[in-house]
Amino acid sequence: MASEDSGGSGTTGGGPAYPDPGDNPPNTGPGGPAVAFQPADLFSGCAFLDGGATDIDHHNLVVMFDGYLLLPWSPEWGGGGISFYDVSDPCQPQVLSHTGAAQMRETHALGFGQVDDRWYAVTASKEAGLAIDGGILLWDVTNVAAPQVVGTLFLPGHLYPDAYARVVLSAVFAAPYIYVGGADNGIYVVDASDPTNPQLVEQYGIEPTLRVGQVNVIGNLLVATAAEGPRTTLLDVSVPDFPQPIAGGDFDITDDAGAIVDAYFSNVGGGYVYYAVTSGAGGLAVYDIHDPQAPVQAGFYGSGGNGGYVFAKDQLAFVGESNFAGIYDLSDLGAITQVTTLQLEGDLDTVTPIGNVAMLSVDADAIPGQGTAVVPYAAEVDTVAPRVTWTSPADGDAGLPVSARVGMTFSEMVDVKTVWFGSVRLHSTDESGGIVPVSGHLSVQENVVNFSPVTPLSPATTYTLEVPAGGVADYNGNRIEEPLSLAFTTIGG
Repeated sequence: MASEDSGGSGTTGGGPAYPDPGDNPPNTGPGGPAVAFQPADLFSGCAFLDGGATDIDHHNLVVMFDGYLLLPWSPEWGGGGISFYDVSDPCQPQVLSHTGAAQMRETHALGFGQVDDRWYAVTASKEAGLAIDGGILLWDVTNVAAPQVVGTLFLPGHLYPDAYARVVLSAVFAAPYIYVGGADNGIYVVDASDPTNPQLVEQYGIEPTLRVGQVNVIGNLLVATAAEGPRTTLLDVSVPDFPQPIAGGDFDITDDAGAIVDAYFSNVGGGYVYYAVTSGAGGLAVYDIHDPQAPVQAGFYGSGGNGGYVFAKDQLAFVGESNFAGIYDLSDLGAITQVTTLQLEGDLDTVTPIGNVAMLSVDADAIPGQGTAVVPYAAEVDTVAPRVTWTSPADGDAGLPVSARVGMTFSEMVDVKTVWFGSVRLHSTDESGGIVPVSGHLSVQENVVNFSPVTPLSPATTYTLEVPAGGVADYNGNRIEEPLSLAFTTIGG
């Protein structure tokens, strides 16, 4: 949600308009796993993570922020918190902080944004005790040694104890907004420009009812997938508080024989949606949404598992499948293969790639203190640079509204603080050909980066998005090597 403006760094008339892309504010922590492993060490757990004395070992995904691993912990009925770990030596993790929150609920996605000099994250919430109300919590994570809840928003229609029908299942930053997957309640659009006082600005109901699980926003495109269902809906959010259906963008996923199958949750990257397929087929389904009006299956692998959550890194997909976790090779989507399976006692729904280790997490039935296991899956320390794999809008798009945003996916999760005014640049040109930087909000949701102009764009104007080499980095500090440049034009005025 970073409100980055040109300040004194942007000039016109051919002068320098941006700082060096690698001069971002440094992280406090040491960064991602920095230890190599022997082949015999791979695919077996070497350490466990927990959230301290009040953690009852209901875990989901992990991400990194400010050079530390962020572990959320909370059961579906509420009461949990977040912990930060130094995982530079992943088999010897060192806890930095445990912070509890009575109103936190099980969280399935984590993104970050910045307002002024403060950093914020969003998690799901439920009012403490037997109450039915819930929504989202805004955390100030600027000081990772002492994060704190600073904003709470209970959303209309939230109704616990049903853990699926009318609760928050995901919440994603596309600053200054947060888009919330609210199951049968549809999609909530929240203005979080003041994270201490978030405001609901729209509730979009999908007809017929879609039990919204995962929500992803990439620029002007919102992807909503069903929780434990086959259906996906694609929405146009170029007017960010006015989602609209995309013709042809509502579809059911199928297996490789054409039979409709259910997925538990999903994720996006590279113009594809990745689905963790549930019982019956299990494994992974992949759909191509480069043309959101004509989605098509790109790949399928049936494992016989019971899918939970899925994350992709480079050419691999990581799928929690309840009784095991699967790693899949995506280098040929027409012939996906299973690389290996991993084990952890409990309901193993989540496996998150962090550098050369996988974090296996169970959300029920864990051995006490073993809700998340550290499992090396690659021998060498990660030295592969992230790549931009997809953008919305695409290069050459025209007729965009002046409220349009720009989004992109990367080949892996990216280091939040390396996404800044110097590394993700949107600009027009003046009459003399000089660069005119656009002031914008920047937000990071795992592998997705969004840029939202602070004020409406000018009509009938061509804008250029640049992601220069040496800027955006992954968790191990590998900076992007392949620069991106694309242009789009706003609708005439």
